[in-house]
Amino acid sequence: MALFKPATDPTPNPGDLSPEAAPTEVVHPEESLRRRDRATIASLSGAHFVNDTYANFLGPLLPLIVGKLSLTIAQAGWLGAVLTVSSCFMQPVYGYLSDRYLVRFFAVFSPLITTVFMSFIGIAPNFTVLALLLAAAGVGIASFHPQGAALIGAASRDRSGLGMSIFIGAGTLGFALAPIIAPYTVELFSLERSYFIMIPGVLAFAVLYFLIPNDPPQPVATQSRGDLKDLLLPMWRPLLILYLLVVIRSAVQIGFVHFLPLYFFQQGNDLIASGRLASVFTLFGAMGGFAGGVLSDKVGGRSVIVYSTLLAPPFLAAFFLTEGVLSSVFLASGAALLLSTLPVNVVMAQKMLPQRTSIASSLMMGFAWGMAGLAIPVVGALADRIGLGSALLLVVGLAAFGFVLSLFLPKDSAADRGTGQITCH
Repeated sequence: MALFKPATDPTPNPGDLSPEAAPTEVVHPEESLRRRDRATIASLSGAHFVNDTYANFLGPLLPLIVGKLSLTIAQAGWLGAVLTVSSCFMQPVYGYLSDRYLVRFFAVFSPLITTVFMSFIGIAPNFTVLALLLAAAGVGIASFHPQGAALIGAASRDRSGLGMSIFIGAGTLGFALAPIIAPYTVELFSLERSYFIMIPGVLAFAVLYFLIPNDPPQPVATQSRGDLKDLLLPMWRPLLILYLLVVIRSAVQIGFVHFLPLYFFQQGNDLIASGRLASVFTLFGAMGGFAGGVLSDKVGGRSVIVYSTLLAPPFLAAFFLTEGVLSSVFLASGAALLLSTLPVNVVMAQKMLPQRTSIASSLMMGFAWGMAGLAIPVVGALADRIGLGSALLLVVGLAAFGFVLSLFLPKDSAADRGTGQITCH
């Protein structure tokens, strides 16, 4: 099965066919294309689930690792920084490479790289080896997302919102299940045998290797290349606005994912209950992302982003101001509204930069996530001064600023939806 495939159109030119060689009957390929597209979306979404499940193993295992290696809190923080830099800030580089070369390679092998190196973090003998393992795992995380998202966009065709929502929803679900899977697996095998965690991931890779089509639908970038600078200049303003919106949303998302378990623990819940309550945010966020992607195909991505940034902040703020079941309802609703833009942002970026869909995807996924992650130590320091709940409320206020930014996004007319283009007005 070939991993390197020239980015050319295999369809022969009818003028090159002799009368004898010309087919007597034209077979419409639409049905086979649909099957191939569905296979591409399903297999890549499965790969995204596997990749992001293993990508989130550090946090759940960190208490055990800190105790085993006698790490300081500062060292534990640096481990997170190593993983963030390796998995997020390098995504544009891999996006550039995958736009030009190795169209299928990154999508197939990156989840395996993530799986293997993250499964060995439990046996690291010291801080340096552990940091190197995390950096290597970050290579798999970073190299998968740009090309995976680009291939999903190509396979989804005029239903890009739906396809991207399935893809991103699968990754978000895996990310949400990691805090449940990792501790129970380590409890079964012990931290020193954490490498057993890789077994499901390796088996999944063996299946996905044969499921991901050998000739998946190629993004426009692999068919028509242009100078990156010339492509970016006309769209720099809307891309910058969209990027800032993703950074703001990601800062809120990461803040809640990192600090909600501690917040619930401070409210008197035990560790297991705190983890379960915190999982409400990610799980309902995954459902919101799927709904937002589907809705964007009907009303346009800009509308979804505008209403998300308008409604999510008051719902999340109400979570801190209420108690009991009502508080949980506000948390779930706010998470669904906030994360409804997850697939929408990527699709809009791909439409703004259709010749470089992998780079566009990497900017809206890993690179924006990495920038947002740099704000988390600030939130922690602020929480030491004014309390965790108040600090998170301030983060929610930052999300409200996103509503103002969203009003400056270009309008996507009905004619533009699903065509791979966005018009600036």
